[in-house]
Amino acid sequence: MSSSVVSLNYWTATSSAVKLSAPIRTTGWLAEGGVPVTPGSSVDSGFGGGIWLHCPARSRRGREIRGSKARAMVQPVGKCWRGVIRRAVLASDMGAEEEVGRSRCFLRARNEEELLFCISKEVEAGNLSSDIATKLEELYYNYRDAVMQSGVPNATEIILSNMAVAFDRILLDVEDPFSFCPYHKAIREPFDYYMFGQNYVRPLIDFRTSFIGNLSLFFDMEEKLKKGHNIVLFSNHQTEPDPAFISLLLERTNSYFIEKMVFVAGDRVVTDPLCKPFSMGRNLICVYSKKHMHDIPELVEMKRRANTRSLKEMALLLRRGSQVIWIAPSGGRDRPDPLTGQWHPAPFDASSVDNMRRLVDHSGVVGHIYPLAMLCYEVMPPPPEVEKQIGERRKISFHGIGLSVAPEMNYDEITAGCENPEMAKEVFSQAVYDSVIKQYSVLKAAIYGCQGLNASNSVVSLSQPWF
Repeated sequence: MSSSVVSLNYWTATSSAVKLSAPIRTTGWLAEGGVPVTPGSSVDSGFGGGIWLHCPARSRRGREIRGSKARAMVQPVGKCWRGVIRRAVLASDMGAEEEVGRSRCFLRARNEEELLFCISKEVEAGNLSSDIATKLEELYYNYRDAVMQSGVPNATEIILSNMAVAFDRILLDVEDPFSFCPYHKAIREPFDYYMFGQNYVRPLIDFRTSFIGNLSLFFDMEEKLKKGHNIVLFSNHQTEPDPAFISLLLERTNSYFIEKMVFVAGDRVVTDPLCKPFSMGRNLICVYSKKHMHDIPELVEMKRRANTRSLKEMALLLRRGSQVIWIAPSGGRDRPDPLTGQWHPAPFDASSVDNMRRLVDHSGVVGHIYPLAMLCYEVMPPPPEVEKQIGERRKISFHGIGLSVAPEMNYDEITAGCENPEMAKEVFSQAVYDSVIKQYSVLKAAIYGCQGLNASNSVVSLSQPWF
């Protein structure tokens, strides 16, 4: 539950797939295997209102999925998943012991009954509304059932500890609401919201059936970042925890890359009490979503001014260089076709793609554009239809997920035959979208089997090291 992304339609320039095993994490600031977690800094909350793997497999045999619609490397590393230690979120690990002077009822709960009793206790004390309390109870049961599906022996410990810390963070924000700046830097101290989100979402992923596509391209992008270049990832978007999914799939191989990522986030995930603690652990450019721009007519102008401020922050970031920006040009999450029930990436808004591209071009820093596909809706699908009210219901399950990046898109080459800028804008946006669709087909084939590919496709076994 982190970052929901939005369209840039209101912004203008002038104002090798790898199947993963779950990583092991120790307490403190160091992950197992010597992967450091670098603390960030706390953030100035001046933007008022609410805007805002280490598991060695004996055999790592890759597969190359070919076909008229898709081609990528897939690398299964799932045989060792039973040896994975899924650590619970501990308040002491995250830095909560440095916070004093407030109730710690949730953190003192020793079992499910005491944890749920604390919700009632906080309602009676006037600290929680009955509406939020109902949503917390529902979240608890859904999270509990999903983690129990994993079959890990310490599931009960994980559920209790993770939900206790989550409830503690939610209550803290209800009592003292946090406001997000147009550009929000992940809060890593005194409480590490980033690792809190990572460890909370981790038990929901079935790493036996999870894949990364074209991992070598992530290494290439990371090298470009270290040289000072900018990276933009045009991606589809399926669930609230998409940022955590990306980080969890890449944390063992590309830790520098994932901690540099900045997500373009809609206002709902920085105002919903159940989302805010997870959003606080991410680097965000906070904007008002195009889909919700006119929900309250009298606030439209204020939202546009806020988006202009966020645009300026985006431009400043890109001028500094070494930025990786993730944005979903569809303006929100994918949803199933109402007739067929099939999931597929929502169409991209050409203006959003073009505005972001021009920001990169005008930054004065070398920039690169990559299409990124995500398949993860099973873990926490959005409501069937876009909701205006804050506080959607969260359905959660334990499932495999996928992430696949395609080669860099060259605007000049793709639009060379276009007669005018408007045509070029549409052609380039469609090319980026089509590339995402192809990678999505690869992930679908890898996770659900080859039924997602046509009869002309074949699967070839290859040997491919993933480290």
